[in-house]
Amino acid sequence: MLSKIATAIKKINPGQRQIIGNTGWLFASRILRLGLGLVVGVLLARYLGPEQFGLYNYTISFVVLFSPLATLGLDSIVIRDIVREPLSKLETLGTAFVLKLIGSFITFCLATGAIFFLRFDDNLAHWLVGLAAVASIFQAFDVIEFWFNSQIKSKYGIYAKYSAFIFVNVLRIVLIQMNASLIAFAWLIFIESLLSAVGLVIVYQASGDNALAWQVSIKRAKQLLKDSWPLLLSSISIVIYMRIDQVMLGELASIADIGNYSVAVRLVEVWYIIPMTLNQALFPSIVNLKKVAPETYEARIQRLYTLMIWMAIIAAILISYISSQLVKVIYGEQYIEAAPILSIQAWMATSVFFGVARASWVTTEGYLLDEMYVNIIGCILNVILNFILIPTQGAIGATVASLLTAFGANFIVAIYSKPIRISLRMYLISLLLPLNLLKKILCAV
Repeated sequence: MLSKIATAIKKINPGQRQIIGNTGWLFASRILRLGLGLVVGVLLARYLGPEQFGLYNYTISFVVLFSPLATLGLDSIVIRDIVREPLSKLETLGTAFVLKLIGSFITFCLATGAIFFLRFDDNLAHWLVGLAAVASIFQAFDVIEFWFNSQIKSKYGIYAKYSAFIFVNVLRIVLIQMNASLIAFAWLIFIESLLSAVGLVIVYQASGDNALAWQVSIKRAKQLLKDSWPLLLSSISIVIYMRIDQVMLGELASIADIGNYSVAVRLVEVWYIIPMTLNQALFPSIVNLKKVAPETYEARIQRLYTLMIWMAIIAAILISYISSQLVKVIYGEQYIEAAPILSIQAWMATSVFFGVARASWVTTEGYLLDEMYVNIIGCILNVILNFILIPTQGAIGATVASLLTAFGANFIVAIYSKPIRISLRMYLISLLLPLNLLKKILCAV
């Protein structure tokens, strides 16, 4: 048995080994983030209680609403361009860095200005939002991580970012033991972002590259923004769709509702590590496969859809079934109101997994405008449903609004968008997997 495994491993070509190794690193790092983040997050939620934990998540969600302006939709575009034009990497990295730096400063100004306008007398909220917003400036250094991802060498970026992540989470545990105030935990958001940026620069320099050699080109900036603006608008729509519910709960319901809602969302988001890791690892090879083997590429995309969707369905069934026990065991009785929210929220995984798989396809195919339309319609639909449901149903209403939006937006845009109809067809083909398996079994008999 072992000899057969060894023989099979030897048959794997170097390129495939690199992809497998890169995927392994990404999964290991995500599992670390998942495990440590969940443990520390539970400790923090138990320590702060629904009210303060709700305020903590309200301010983070508030800043995240403006965060697409810090990324400018450049992430996958930068990776794609480096894969396509490796000789222009210095110009691509330098120009993307400056663009993201400008975007991050705009994010800071808008977030801090908006919180002063909405909560003029809430000094604590001003500080919490200010610290989370200034942390976004250091995200400009994420272009280094994009470089490593494009070369299927994600482990180097992992070294930098996860060292900061581990250090800061140890500090969170220390602060909990010291009975620290809420503002102290907000400072850690800033510290983690700073340390991650410093770590990325150190690792990049140690790998033999030099950030000072980056070049900035107005022509390249125009091209990057031309390619990324549909993704930017999509990101804005997605963020509003994913985060506006928590902000609107704070304005239309109560801060405690945000605490319970946040607990449910975090337990579901644990599963999101799987599609995001797979997408990050496979995206460079999917772009390359489109060029060299179109027929294999199409089959690979369909298998990716099927894998993503059925992992989501299995996760949703499991979480819905054990939601009450899960909340009690992990967060305690004080968060028991999160259980029914979790049962509904679990089915959001089907939309998220599907969306991640489709993101690789639309970016590779260039159907960015169609994806943008889905996200814009989803954003508008979600805000409208939140206004209708939150005042009477609270956190449950916000959850139902998100779930209805997830499926409604796709079907609305599919009426006039052929690419979205194609993606929905692949989605439906994926749902037929049990019938196809049953057919194969009956034919074999």
